[in-house]
Amino acid sequence: MAIPFTVKERSRLQTELAGKQLDLLVIGGGITGAGIALDAQSRGIETVVIEMQDFAAGTSSRSTKLVHGGLRYLKQLEVGLVAEVGKERAIVYENGPHVTTPEWMLLPIIPGGSLGKFATSVGLKVYDFLAGVKKSERRRMLSKEEALQMEPLLRKEDLKGAGYYVEYRTDDARLTLEVLKKAVSLGAKAFNYMKAEELCYEGGKLTGVLVRDLLTDETFRLKAKKIVNATGPWVDELREMDGSKKGKTIHWTKGVHLVVDQKRFPLRQAVYFDTPDQRMVFAIPRDGKTYIGTTDTDYHNDLVNPRVTEEDRDYLIRAVNHMFPEIQLTKGDVEAFWAGIRPLIHEEGKSPSEISRKDEIFRSATGLITIAGGKLTGYRKMAEKVVDLIAKELKKETGKSYPGCQTERIAISGGEVGGSQGWRTFLAQKQQQGIDIGLTSEESLRLVKLYGSNVDEVFAWVGRGRQEAQHFGLLPAVYATVMYGIEQESVAKPVDYFIRRTGSMFFDINWVKEWKEPVLTLMKEKLGWSQSQMETYADELEEAIIIATETVNS
Repeated sequence: MAIPFTVKERSRLQTELAGKQLDLLVIGGGITGAGIALDAQSRGIETVVIEMQDFAAGTSSRSTKLVHGGLRYLKQLEVGLVAEVGKERAIVYENGPHVTTPEWMLLPIIPGGSLGKFATSVGLKVYDFLAGVKKSERRRMLSKEEALQMEPLLRKEDLKGAGYYVEYRTDDARLTLEVLKKAVSLGAKAFNYMKAEELCYEGGKLTGVLVRDLLTDETFRLKAKKIVNATGPWVDELREMDGSKKGKTIHWTKGVHLVVDQKRFPLRQAVYFDTPDQRMVFAIPRDGKTYIGTTDTDYHNDLVNPRVTEEDRDYLIRAVNHMFPEIQLTKGDVEAFWAGIRPLIHEEGKSPSEISRKDEIFRSATGLITIAGGKLTGYRKMAEKVVDLIAKELKKETGKSYPGCQTERIAISGGEVGGSQGWRTFLAQKQQQGIDIGLTSEESLRLVKLYGSNVDEVFAWVGRGRQEAQHFGLLPAVYATVMYGIEQESVAKPVDYFIRRTGSMFFDINWVKEWKEPVLTLMKEKLGWSQSQMETYADELEEAIIIATETVNS
């Protein structure tokens, strides 16, 4: 039985941690913080993670949802970065095939595009070599006719052919959550809605943090030998609190994605294409939808709720209509969208898309360790670098030795499916089990893909909760995902469930609207909310729906 990972345990865990000195406190519950927690805890370093929003609520749920090899970085001659992230994506896939899947990508070749036919061929070949791409997934070059056969919607005018290569599609928020759940199963503690309000020092050295529980408004202190700042867009804010914001700083850029129903944009094949202004944009089919992105513009506004502007939306619509002229998308075709902030390390004189995605560690005189920059794909290597430094410092200070990084061979939560080779068999077997307990084929498939080897626990909720599901006006499958979310995925609010546990806010907005009321009622009972709390969370959910469906003026 899995260790409970629920907000219902917060008070007990806080009491347990009060006055105790931890080995490591990680501030930030995105993919970087989650990766550090898993790496550290798996080496025997006692770790606690705090996140002021929900886990993955920032950049880690707002990416292009690709664990990709960084073909664009080859263009910028960042050979080392391509080699590292290319190899990493294969490891991410093996350790969690339920949240990551190979996605063949077309790269159309047109005059005036980023790369000509020869450069594309050579570039993809070099990319295959650097990224250690396995034989079955190595690039092919296609003629114009072959490219149009793969994707008939491509513009025919000026098309010279296409490159054909593999990227890996992921659910970024669930990847983050599954990494964190694995860390928790090994003994780490993780709190969402827990904000670092004040840094605490003794003799000029950082020794702890005063934190505020944003669900109860209570404060308490956490003490730790080592404290890591993995707050993504907020890293400079924490460095400022520490008095150590000097030298390199964070440069925020915004990326936007649109979601369109596949009936309106029936894309057969993921495409990575040039825009008329020499940028590159993805169009990717996923679960009956096609999503398009991303933009890359400087950003200086609200980090918690970045908004999609009319200009952002119209730019991507124009890009789609240029490459897929038969489609002629309009703003009315867009069902939902999301905007995310990239926390890049500032480089003077470079445009947003030219700035390196490399990561860097800063260590202040007080002992605060900050990890900045980086990419979703490279989260495991970033964590390894940070934890290597922590292990080295702990050994120097305490004399205790810790082993090297273990995470290359650790399946994340839900990933115990026999690796990529065993995944298809597992999927078919579990889908049938779901059908056997009364789920539709579609419902069962969705649950197995969402939860991987944890699906048995979700199926158990289906079995024992039929009567209660009916009482709340919920389908058994919906009821089961809410209950599993509360008991094993630290769901605290409806937005956690609809945005980051199920992805439905972006990819099935009508599903959100259909189930929001009964889900709110069920959560109120299970989490003991007052009527006013329920109203607050209902308003928050409505605001999230507006952010996901309405643009603001540019």
